[in-house]
Amino acid sequence: MFSFIIRRLAVAIPTLLVLLILSFYLMQFAPGGPFTSERPLPPQVLANIEAKYGLDQPTWKQLLSYITGIVTEFDFGPSYKYKDRTVNDIIAQGFPVTLTYGTIAFALAIIVGGALGIAAAIRQNTWLDYFAVGFTIGAQVLPNFVMAPILILIFTLWLGLLPGGGWNGGQWNHVIMPVIALSTSYMASVARLTRSSMLEVLRSNFIRTARAKGLPENVIIWRHALKPAILPVVSYLGPAFVAMVTGSFIIDSIFSTGGIGYFYVNAAFNRDYAVMMGLTFLLGSMTILFNMVVDILYAWIDPKIRL
Repeated sequence: MFSFIIRRLAVAIPTLLVLLILSFYLMQFAPGGPFTSERPLPPQVLANIEAKYGLDQPTWKQLLSYITGIVTEFDFGPSYKYKDRTVNDIIAQGFPVTLTYGTIAFALAIIVGGALGIAAAIRQNTWLDYFAVGFTIGAQVLPNFVMAPILILIFTLWLGLLPGGGWNGGQWNHVIMPVIALSTSYMASVARLTRSSMLEVLRSNFIRTARAKGLPENVIIWRHALKPAILPVVSYLGPAFVAMVTGSFIIDSIFSTGGIGYFYVNAAFNRDYAVMMGLTFLLGSMTILFNMVVDILYAWIDPKIRL
């Protein structure tokens, strides 16, 4: 297991470096710049601004300085548009917000979706199974950018129970709708995968053998069937995490939570490439790290993967 983790780390570190270099050069060659506008600045003013931010240096020197700052001080540099603020300040402000409701949404999708899928498989062809199938179909055709306005319409405009936006320090009434909007479709996917996988395992020969030996049904399900049944769900967690990260941009925009998605979209509109590069590297690093954790978890459940 240790050697498997080392191999995954050996792949993750170069991937991070490639991500950093690619994102840097994509920003460098993007049309326009952070200081270009409809009314061009005088050449002397533009030259002074570029010298202040080191943009007058050759591209390779800018890249080397950027990598050195990240590796030695975890410093992503100053923002081009937010006066007297660094990219680290923006990350420190927006990341806890996205992390809070994103973690709750991800955990809710796994726990509720997994429990619903298991219950539906155990009670196949009952009202619970029909409800689970109907829920998965309905929830998967409602993406978060459709679910969020529906929630605002019902719980804010019609019922007046929850605020339609803002964060207010992460109070529970501001967290509920972003969590539901972000988690519902992934909860349905987890339930569907868990149900189909559990049904397949329950029909397998080793489960028939366990039943023939007279083992209690709860022992068969929790000790013998659950572990192989959750393998497809574990493999889905990586893509689900990536989709949730991108989905948080929509949630931040609709609910005005002030998360990193809000800053990323604003940086794109304002051509604040420093903020875009910093957030791209942060989200890419989280994605690579989470996928590595999923691979390790999968290898722990199924030892054949380690070979």
